[in-house]
Amino acid sequence: MSPAGRPPAGHGSRSSEDFGRGLAVREVLDVSSLTRARLLAGEGGLDRIVERLNVMEVPDVLPWVKPHELLLTTGYPLRDTPAALTGLVGALDDRGLAALAIKLGRYIDELPEAMLAEADRRDFPVILLPDDVGFDDILNQVLTGILNRQAAALARYDEVHRALVQIVLAGGGLDEVAVETASLLGGAVLLVGIDGRVLATAGPPADLEAARAAAAEVHNAPGTGKIGASFPDRDRFASVPVVAGTLDHGRLVAFRRDGALGSGAVTILERAATVAALVITQRLAVSAVESKYQSDLVRDLVEGRAIDAARLLTQSRSFGWDLERPLVVVVSELEPPASAGTERQETVERLAVLWRSAVRSWDPVAAVVAFSDEVVTLLGADDDARARRVVEAVAARVGGELRRRGWKFSVGIGRVCHGLAALPAGYAQARRSVQVGRQMHGPGEIAHFNDLGVFRLLSLVPEGEELRSYVGEVLGPLAWSDDAEAVDLRETLQVLLETNLNVAEASRRLHFHYNTLRYRIGKLERTLGPFSQDPDLRLNLMLALQVIRMRGIAHKP
Repeated sequence: MSPAGRPPAGHGSRSSEDFGRGLAVREVLDVSSLTRARLLAGEGGLDRIVERLNVMEVPDVLPWVKPHELLLTTGYPLRDTPAALTGLVGALDDRGLAALAIKLGRYIDELPEAMLAEADRRDFPVILLPDDVGFDDILNQVLTGILNRQAAALARYDEVHRALVQIVLAGGGLDEVAVETASLLGGAVLLVGIDGRVLATAGPPADLEAARAAAAEVHNAPGTGKIGASFPDRDRFASVPVVAGTLDHGRLVAFRRDGALGSGAVTILERAATVAALVITQRLAVSAVESKYQSDLVRDLVEGRAIDAARLLTQSRSFGWDLERPLVVVVSELEPPASAGTERQETVERLAVLWRSAVRSWDPVAAVVAFSDEVVTLLGADDDARARRVVEAVAARVGGELRRRGWKFSVGIGRVCHGLAALPAGYAQARRSVQVGRQMHGPGEIAHFNDLGVFRLLSLVPEGEELRSYVGEVLGPLAWSDDAEAVDLRETLQVLLETNLNVAEASRRLHFHYNTLRYRIGKLERTLGPFSQDPDLRLNLMLALQVIRMRGIAHKP
């Protein structure tokens, strides 16, 4: 901008709510000591915030400047090198300063055109100070304005907090908190749970759609909780976490169509998030009592302690469950299974919340409860295939959120149960599936009881000397050696047994020449016995290999 004057005060101005941390540069120019100051360059930066002031007394001032400063100078430190002013503008802007105010005539007669051009390019305000105004007057008046603004902002935030807390004291819920927050911000507000489910909304429908898009962006950015830099109209959105203690309950997302959401709006949103966390905590306290009754009911059913079936069915209907249909018991267990403590229990409860929310998409009347170290679901399913499809979909949906928290979970699925009396067997099957699935594939797997096969029987044998002895007797030196040849021979034996000693098929799978495999068979039989002629020996060999696969036995005790 030319030195002829300054733009109108209303140009591009924001509300005082946005400037709770300080004054905009345009507002600084309105104090009495600066009424005759002129803006030389950087008109686009008049909305920069001034939180503090500094005086440039030495050429190497950069180590002592701070963001949001208005830097005052007579030019004395640069009197011998005025060309350095161009580089100074870039350095100050890179450090987040608000503006540079300079006096001309005594030490520097004029500012380089390159400096003013660089300031315009960066939208960094450069202000010409009146000769007869002292720095002490500027410091006093601007700092007084900043303190008054901050005091007013604090009073405003206190008023906002009281209004939001009053909602809770009056028995209001998340919907009322969202409505009040949207009114305070003049936009749309969306409260989203950790599973991405919308818990409360308020504001114009069109703005809510924009807020939903931002909420999805935040939910899909694990670990950041921020709106991506490439997101359209990013400065019109704000997102803050809803946290109570160590528990993350979701995020509060706001959108304002008529302007950017500044620091003041974010502060209001943070106050609202605190109150929303209080409401959610109250809900959880109430639901914890109900959850205990629900868990006790399901535990009675799956452990066979139910005596009055009619009473239990009546209670289950009051919880919104339908247990008068074919059911499948599903057990979800956190990994590692041996861990314990408050964090684990909180995560089990969080797993139950996420699992319940996801299951409702397929079965709104399913029972989902948390036990001390697992989540149990009574899922409606007429056949095993449907149960598997639903569980896989639910696990995929829940898994992403838990992985962000550093947890895995294993899932076991029992067979279809017809009648309440069959639930204990279904529960035992699901728990057995979790155990065997973990032993076979490691943590984080989904296992169905129908797929366990011989592993069901092997899992019933306590791991110890008996199994180790059996494997050692059957496989001999191949059982314990982990050298390349022994591992290779075990793999060859496994493929031979799987192909029912079909040498041609085994050669194809192993990528061996037919004669090479014949040689290996001879070597195996010299070590293990004539398994090609002895079906009982083949059975023993297969069982021993499955024990190794399942139990992970890799060394001789």
